[in-house]
Amino acid sequence: MEALYSKKLDNKKTTAPTQDFLDVAEIKEDVIVLKSGTLRAVLAVNAINFDLKSSDEQEAIITQYQNFLNSIDFPIQILISSRKLNMKKYMDFLTGKEKGQSNELLRMQLAEYRSFMEQLSVVSNVMEKKFYIIVPFSPIENENKGFFSNLTSLMNPQKNILEKRENFETYKNQLYQRVDHIIVALSGIGLRLVPLKTEELVELIFDSYNPETFNNSELKDTNQLELAK
Repeated sequence: MEALYSKKLDNKKTTAPTQDFLDVAEIKEDVIVLKSGTLRAVLAVNAINFDLKSSDEQEAIITQYQNFLNSIDFPIQILISSRKLNMKKYMDFLTGKEKGQSNELLRMQLAEYRSFMEQLSVVSNVMEKKFYIIVPFSPIENENKGFFSNLTSLMNPQKNILEKRENFETYKNQLYQRVDHIIVALSGIGLRLVPLKTEELVELIFDSYNPETFNNSELKDTNQLELAK
């Protein structure tokens, strides 16, 4: 199964633009489109504490997961993203609560707690783990188009654009049929799965290639963030 990154990244001596090393062609309508023409949807998955479950619950979860694996006839990727937790927003939240607290005792307790959390974030690496399921779809492409087919596309570009649009919608619907199947199958385990939107997909890929920069940045405007061919 194709990955979202290119093996060309192994060559660190090159000076070519970064986009040449990405297998992502564009991100639109909550779908990642790779340069090969294949599509990807990404599901964010919440974590469950398997060790806290009873033996019967653990056995039921394993059985349900086995049934899920047996029910799919397409490959999936499970991505675990581990990053150092950015505590800045939480620290700002505590500072605001401290300043707005009229009770002197509570204000002092908030100040002590904020100081403790600041020291904790310095001496220890507080990690945040996020879990994703990447769902693929590979459309059947007619790469050997004839001369008259190519000529028709050149003579009527508007029709060609409409056909590409219709094809994308068809492929997207088929991709999301797989997404819906996964959501229903894994909901029985107690997992909550949410498809990532366009902005969230951009953030995920941006975070993957720029982990340090991502901690200090916010991506909000979806229209400006979509990657075009």
